Amino acid sequence: MRKPKQAEWLYLDFDSFFASVEQLLEPALRGRPVGIVPLVSNFTSLIAASKEAKAYGLKTGVSVRDARVICPHIILRPARHDVYVKIHHQMKAAIETIVPIYATRSIDEVACRLMHNEIAQGLELGARIKAALAQELGASLTCSIGLAPNELLAKIAAEMHKPDGLTRIQPWELPEALYGLKLTDVPGIARGVRQRLEHCNIFDMQSLLKISITHARAIWGNVEGARMISALNGYVVERPATQRGMFGHSRILEWNCREGEKPYAYARLLTIKAARRLRRDAYFAKRFSLSISGDNGTWWGGEAKLLPAGQDDYVFLEALHELWQQARREANMQRVKKVSVTIYDLLYAHEIQDDLFIAPPETHIKRKNWNALANIIDTVREKHGDQSLYMGGHLTPAGGYAGGKIAFNRIPDMGDF
Repeated sequence: MRKPKQAEWLYLDFDSFFASVEQLLEPALRGRPVGIVPLVSNFTSLIAASKEAKAYGLKTGVSVRDARVICPHIILRPARHDVYVKIHHQMKAAIETIVPIYATRSIDEVACRLMHNEIAQGLELGARIKAALAQELGASLTCSIGLAPNELLAKIAAEMHKPDGLTRIQPWELPEALYGLKLTDVPGIARGVRQRLEHCNIFDMQSLLKISITHARAIWGNVEGARMISALNGYVVERPATQRGMFGHSRILEWNCREGEKPYAYARLLTIKAARRLRRDAYFAKRFSLSISGDNGTWWGGEAKLLPAGQDDYVFLEALHELWQQARREANMQRVKKVSVTIYDLLYAHEIQDDLFIAPPETHIKRKNWNALANIIDTVREKHGDQSLYMGGHLTPAGGYAGGKIAFNRIPDMGDF
């Protein structure tokens, strides 16, 4: 591990990104409390809140009903994930006119590793990035920027003075610069880790920063603890590259979509969306799973093995149909509240070995034909739109999105919409 002598990382975190985009595109919303919801309904929750709404104590996860009690004049807008992705790419382009982006960490966060001749100008570069973003996207879309010796500390610095902050932590300011933080202000220290730390009589940052790497590894139960303590003390910690393990989607169903055939129609749509992502990244899969939750608190889950491995819509829809029928037989679920599908146990094409003892030759031929058809459907849909060609019945979900939603660490391609 290396301990830099200056702040050489720049981390940018947009303030209330979804809501700020809506305020950017609809000037009448500026300066007013705005909540972003999956769809317009009293039976859902906020997925984002504007800076003005946060001033009332509103945040992600607050129900619409509670939000309206706390802030009666809140304005709700349904999420427009495709719009947010387009703005995301525009903001990245603006940032890269000033400094290159090292990594995109989420829809509203990027990390930049400054070059040797840029390090001394870190604060100036941060100010220039803010100016470039304001010129390109407007002043209502603000960001907070942190500079520090490593990426974790730069992210922490960006959070210190939100919104619209610009904060630098130099190596010689450590560890004192972190003493005013709560344990849970550190990314990666959530409730479970905090409880482990408190069990070891570690209740504040000053105590945490004094523990040894060996002690940290024992508390976390893995190498992540050692990485965390090293990074907090100013070292640059290189992490091994991660590999994708699955493709999946889930959805909490609208109140009027929880009975009859609608839950199954949503499960089909989510399955097709996940299969398209799988093919786009050139994977095959050997397993498919389904889980459903009911209004009455019941839960059911099951998985299907795919032999040979597949990547076409048909193989996954066939597995879904079998699992759905099994769920009907085994689960006492009159109303389905949530549906989740997962495609996993992934392989690249060159890793697949056809074994005639696992599946007969006609099965391999059938699978290859379905794969070819799936690729044709993908090509037509990409050129002419999602509704131009599809397998079986087509469902237009409430809110307009199913599958193409923005997760914490996944930014959808425009082809997901």
